Amino acid sequence: MTEQKTLSKALGVAVLAAAAGSGFPAQADEGMWMPSQLPGIAAQLKQAGFQGDPASLADLTRPPMSAVVSLGGCTASFVSPQGLVVTNHHCAMGAIQLNSTPQDNLIANGFNAATRAQEVSAGPAARVYVTTAFDRITDRILADARGKTGRAYYDAVDAASKAAVAECEQDAGHRCSVANMYYGTDFYLVKQLELQDIRLVYAPPEAIGNYGDEIDNFMWPRHSGDFAFYRAYVGKDGKPAAFSADNVPYQPPAYLAVSTDPVAEGDFAMLAGYPGTTYRHRMALEFAEQVQDTLPSRVDIYGALVETIEKAVDGDAEAQVLYAAQMASLENGLKRAQGELDGLRRSDAVDKRAADEAAMLAWFGRQPGAKAALADVKAAQALVAASHATSDRDTLFGLMRSQTQLLGSAYRLQRLAMERGKPDAQRENGYQQRDEVRIEAGLKQVQRRYDAGVEKAIMAELLRRYRALPADQRIAELDAVFGNDAAAATAALDRIYAGTKLGDADVRLGLLAAEPAAVLASDDALMQVAAKLMPAVLREEEVDKQRAGELLRLRPPYMRGWAGYSAANGKPLYPDANSTLRVSYGKVSSLDPRDGVHYTPLTTVAGIMQKHTGQAPFDAPQPLREAIAKGDFGSTADPVLKTQTVDFMTNLDTTGGNSGSPVLDAKGRLIGLNFDSNWEAVSASWMYDPRYKRAIHVDARYLRWLLAKVYPAPNLLREMNLPAE
Repeated sequence: MTEQKTLSKALGVAVLAAAAGSGFPAQADEGMWMPSQLPGIAAQLKQAGFQGDPASLADLTRPPMSAVVSLGGCTASFVSPQGLVVTNHHCAMGAIQLNSTPQDNLIANGFNAATRAQEVSAGPAARVYVTTAFDRITDRILADARGKTGRAYYDAVDAASKAAVAECEQDAGHRCSVANMYYGTDFYLVKQLELQDIRLVYAPPEAIGNYGDEIDNFMWPRHSGDFAFYRAYVGKDGKPAAFSADNVPYQPPAYLAVSTDPVAEGDFAMLAGYPGTTYRHRMALEFAEQVQDTLPSRVDIYGALVETIEKAVDGDAEAQVLYAAQMASLENGLKRAQGELDGLRRSDAVDKRAADEAAMLAWFGRQPGAKAALADVKAAQALVAASHATSDRDTLFGLMRSQTQLLGSAYRLQRLAMERGKPDAQRENGYQQRDEVRIEAGLKQVQRRYDAGVEKAIMAELLRRYRALPADQRIAELDAVFGNDAAAATAALDRIYAGTKLGDADVRLGLLAAEPAAVLASDDALMQVAAKLMPAVLREEEVDKQRAGELLRLRPPYMRGWAGYSAANGKPLYPDANSTLRVSYGKVSSLDPRDGVHYTPLTTVAGIMQKHTGQAPFDAPQPLREAIAKGDFGSTADPVLKTQTVDFMTNLDTTGGNSGSPVLDAKGRLIGLNFDSNWEAVSASWMYDPRYKRAIHVDARYLRWLLAKVYPAPNLLREMNLPAE
């Protein structure tokens, strides 16, 4: 047996034990636990105050886990047996914006379907994913990869993953994926029921759902009613189906009961959701790059894009509606990046990670058979360092496709035509047959999020920044299309957008249905641009896959080192978040962010009026102000505060993707919806600092009061078995 195998046998057990939940001691404030790990920390859950059966939390087919769903970027939960789904207002913003017009602006006015017939489609791309299985398939994924390196390693993992997904999706109506845990150490097959007919049911006005907007974003105290309701529909046969007037409400396997009890500091709280990505197990040099380069660059670029769009839509009410969702996303990304940067600096994350990593590697080096593993760690570090050289260029080139509707559509159409010429198993991820419905849905709604003048302004700004890069980072294809100076770029953009018909949905969908040869030969100006840029995209992908394959091979020894070191020091090792279902638990908590400052964990409607200025973003709607003045809070009033609560704060471990996650009490009842973190804790995606990490939630009592007294929806209260007062 080689020394590498000896080390894997000794330390790999620790990783697998953590994945199985075999007994690392838990801290109630830190940890994004896989449900399968929770039985292993049952004693800690009980000690923290959970009154249910911890073993039941590992079963994704039983409540409460079976009621928690993914929206593909946000979390939601079923709250009735008739497919009623509750999530955040900002998670439903795309659907709200999609159904808004200057004449009927649902963003400003809100939406309230009094009957199911009045519920409107959330859009062809809207989805609700219900996880039904989560199975470890590591041996299957790595069987053909062992002994290979680089691109060959990547291709072997990719092929095995696609095969597992294809087999899983033989069960019609399901969407499957392979989740990478512990950076290439473990792999899980995730099976989800894919509900396709999603309808908007209720959304308060933005002045409630996003009260405070970017000024209050990531701040405490908060006074935002960040919630909205969807309903999931299926065909009459009970199976997932596209939107149809004949569809019927989906009947979920479980739904959450909404608590009517008060919430107070120190109460147990638990959250289940689909956090996006965390980086807590990354290398010290990656921490340094994040703080010293990546985040400052992101703040700069996002800030410029926000300013560019604001200027481009100024005075144009229609364009403002069209770009509302994109602006909200960019503004949130900008503030998050700045908060993450400030937080990592405040926590001295770079030096702390370097010190912790040095201690781990020193311990690692003393273990039997560590020599080869440490060589792999050093190789991984060198590879990561080299990849950073072109990160600014790669970011800008990616934004040109992701932040544009028409150019992005042209690229997707060209790429799909190229991939259609291959066997399905060899197609690029995102362009297989299983993905074509999603692509079509995205193409259908482009015109509801596009303005030629705004898109040209976005491209002009990104090209300006690209031209400022060092000469050795220039992309020949990009220069050939847009020239080498501002004047050439402006002329090219005017010519290209004047020569495209992709703004017409029929043209886009016609190209989607066309034979690949016809798409590749299209004389549309933007389609030609996408074709000319494709070689550069493919070169970048080739480099990325070579690097990704090596890191999939080289990172596991680093993670085995952390697993063994953590176990030796009695600390937990949960995997970094990766959009799979996770659970965190803790308590309703106050916060002392700095000397002399104390934040209580609940806010009330008094704060709404204290902030109200009559001008956005602190322009509380008149019905809300009148209801607050009347003081009729009924059964939703807090018994101690003697008024209506709005938001509350916990020490739950959350990150992006947890938006909309249900917050549960000790009995598993819904007490709130997660929607934000505090400014001091935005950096928690990289480093958890228990002094500062807090999560911010809409109090279910505020939701109930708004439904009962302010923008009444008695039909929804009855459906959720809640009192109307």
